[in-house]
Amino acid sequence: MADNLSDTLKKLKITAVDRTEDSLEGCLDCLLQALTQNNMETSEKIQGSGILQLFSSLLIPQSSCTAKVANIIAEVAKNEFMRIPCVDAGLISPLVQLLNSKDQEVLLQTGRALGNICYDSHEGRSAVDQAGGAQIVIDHLRSLCSITDPANEKLLTVFCGMLMNYSNENDSLQAQLINMGVIPTLVTLLGIHYQNAALTEMCLIAFGNLAELESSKEQFASTNIAEELVKLFKKQIEHDKREMIFEVLAPLAENDAIKLQLVEAGLVECLLEIVQQKVDSDKEDDVAELKTASDLMVLLLLGEIISLEKRRLHCLYESMQKLFEGGKGNVFQRVLSWIPSNNHQLQLAGALAIANFARNDGNCIHMVDNGIVEKLMDLLDRHVEDGNVTVQHAALSALRNLAIPVVNKAKMLSAGVTEAVLKFLKSEMPPVQFKLLGTLRMLIDAQAEAAEQLGKNIKLVERLVEWCEAKDHAGVMGESNRLLSALIRHSKSKDVIKTIVQSGGIKHLVTMATSEHVIMQNEALVALALIAALELDTAEKDLESAKLVQILHKLLADERSAPEIKYNSMVLICALMGSESLHKEVQDLAFLDVVSKLRSHENKSVAQQASLTEQRLTVES
Repeated sequence: MADNLSDTLKKLKITAVDRTEDSLEGCLDCLLQALTQNNMETSEKIQGSGILQLFSSLLIPQSSCTAKVANIIAEVAKNEFMRIPCVDAGLISPLVQLLNSKDQEVLLQTGRALGNICYDSHEGRSAVDQAGGAQIVIDHLRSLCSITDPANEKLLTVFCGMLMNYSNENDSLQAQLINMGVIPTLVTLLGIHYQNAALTEMCLIAFGNLAELESSKEQFASTNIAEELVKLFKKQIEHDKREMIFEVLAPLAENDAIKLQLVEAGLVECLLEIVQQKVDSDKEDDVAELKTASDLMVLLLLGEIISLEKRRLHCLYESMQKLFEGGKGNVFQRVLSWIPSNNHQLQLAGALAIANFARNDGNCIHMVDNGIVEKLMDLLDRHVEDGNVTVQHAALSALRNLAIPVVNKAKMLSAGVTEAVLKFLKSEMPPVQFKLLGTLRMLIDAQAEAAEQLGKNIKLVERLVEWCEAKDHAGVMGESNRLLSALIRHSKSKDVIKTIVQSGGIKHLVTMATSEHVIMQNEALVALALIAALELDTAEKDLESAKLVQILHKLLADERSAPEIKYNSMVLICALMGSESLHKEVQDLAFLDVVSKLRSHENKSVAQQASLTEQRLTVES
């Protein structure tokens, strides 16, 4: 065979120049046969013979051999080592020119050749890009997409594969395809050819690649992709095919507009069906599919909504309410049944879904009145000792959201939620700590008795003080400070203040007054003002060592400080005058100069408080 191949390559060199069609065709057939028998070895021989350079002159539309030449290039380009030589031999430009051919076989082999040269090859992609190949292929997809005969579907599959190889893992080329309008074209293809497995698979892989790009979402949202994917999903029985669709759905479902379309297309019901089918199976594929389906379900039930368009936000809200149906909806009831389940994945998805349904007061009130709190507390109870951290986090998220409406707070307190939550005080997991803190803060809002009870709990306060120093976890540190402040603000209790002073919490409240967040600064200043009014003697030394007076001077002198910060800083200055040592610090720092300037502040409350503070400072000086 080796001798035959060498002879063929020599003969091909001569016939390529003479252009004798019959002998040329015979040589090409021999090469194709050799490539079929041993592609790599034959490709090496072709490269060594220098014949590649001659192929560019054979890629002419009028020749009957053109398709075979393109086929040979497609075959040799299956080898990684042959892709750059194909580019260097100048084959890209004539191949791209052949994309204008009317011959279906020429188009098929040309698409294969370009696709294989582009596979994982920067040089190949760059050459096709410069020759303008992508736009021609997209135009072909548009013009041919409605023809459903097998030969045309094969060509469409090759063209989709070529675009995929051209742009795979290359953001700029993917963005180029998006700008050329490839997404609506591929969605149309999927709708027409959904029964063709190979073409459908190519479309799904292309969608999966493109959906990762943020710029693709708007184009996807303007198509009926949701409807097509759900229709396809319902038809799939094989795990692998469903997994491919999942890989497209997950990034798309992060977009509000598409999320709404998927809900309306019935995806939630499909996912519930999968959960029901797989819940009792311990097969690896089924367990994985159950997880994917329940995760996607939670994503569809909202997650964090950030939308600039009020109409879209309203529609999304409406679709969630439709699934909730006043707490009687089939979807809501099914999700509810997951919480007592023994399957951790379902417990997690159920708790997260409840947290997402608990996004308006009406839903929260209905759920609390119908016993959801007890279900969540039972779930938490099952995960206290060596429990599943993600389930703990999800259940606490749900309780935190349910505690937001004023009418729910007393009901949840009397149901024993604080006791259930405090069991996780020993947790070393920051996500659990964060949600625990948030839940307690929501529960004690305007609940004086509960705030006092918690504020006198030395174990809790000591843990808060410890977490106030958790510099590696900004969320936990911020929430600990806020809860410390809330305990004082809502209880207005001397005992609570004493507990916090004894536990070393004062310095953290003073530091909190310098936070970059105005809301946290303000909460700290109000708590400190209450400390100064109720227990100044107890806190005096801690306030001194934390340099509170110097901090207040900076806040008042800083033009960037918000009006409420200036106002509350002055209220606090007045309250500190009852301490001899703090009073002396105030005098030493010449507060009068700073305060007198604030009398002309544009905010009336600030200006009035400046006048009162100035009077107090003048009298006390």
